[in-house]
Amino acid sequence: MKDKIVAKLKEVELQKGVEILYAVESGSRAWGFASSDSDYDIRFIYKHDIDYYLSLWEQTDVIEFMTEDDLDGSGWDLRKSIKLLAKSNASLLEWIFSPVVYYENEAFMKQIRTLAKECFSPIACLHHYLGTTKNFMDVCEQEEVKLKSYFYALRTALAGKWIIISQTFPPVDFMELLPIAPQNIQEKVKELMLIKANQDESYLHPKEKLIMIFLQETVVFNQENASGLGIGKKVSEELDGVFREIIKL
Repeated sequence: MKDKIVAKLKEVELQKGVEILYAVESGSRAWGFASSDSDYDIRFIYKHDIDYYLSLWEQTDVIEFMTEDDLDGSGWDLRKSIKLLAKSNASLLEWIFSPVVYYENEAFMKQIRTLAKECFSPIACLHHYLGTTKNFMDVCEQEEVKLKSYFYALRTALAGKWIIISQTFPPVDFMELLPIAPQNIQEKVKELMLIKANQDESYLHPKEKLIMIFLQETVVFNQENASGLGIGKKVSEELDGVFREIIKL
């Protein structure tokens, strides 16, 4: 599948007249709990030629595609990406630290990952994960639940707790987050992961009270500990430098 994905990205480069600097898997396949019929969520950062950045007029800064064989692609322009990095945008940070990389300009990404760690804002990312967890709570309280809803809620709840405990950006791989949960939750999650891996996305699972109680407790913990978190370091000049350097190449 990687060869097919890389070929599609090269096709995008030709069609749109851009250069892709970085491309990864996002979503359940990067998080480690894909179902048998999960899409491939391909995310990428790209750049135009220098004239694009010298224009007076606003232009599109997103490229999207969907193929018949479940390749769901979405890319952000370099300038958009760097501005979001300055704000410690959690979605972009998940791309930057994805464990599944399809292509990267290594020199560029080495600089980006270094600056991502320097400007990481614990409070901004916690609010992102806390909001996402809350969005799934009503769904998870139903008598029958899609397993991906449990996993989305668990992953974001644990990501928030990780930020509070370590003051660093959480691992993208869910299994690296799981050890901060109690042992009984870890065992239940592993049981549910086996079920999810062998079911399609439409499968409905009976309500898991143990999971719900843990989610409720973790949301409260994350809310109560949010106020003590930092806002991150400003690295505007450094990001400007990386931007200018890469658009000249």
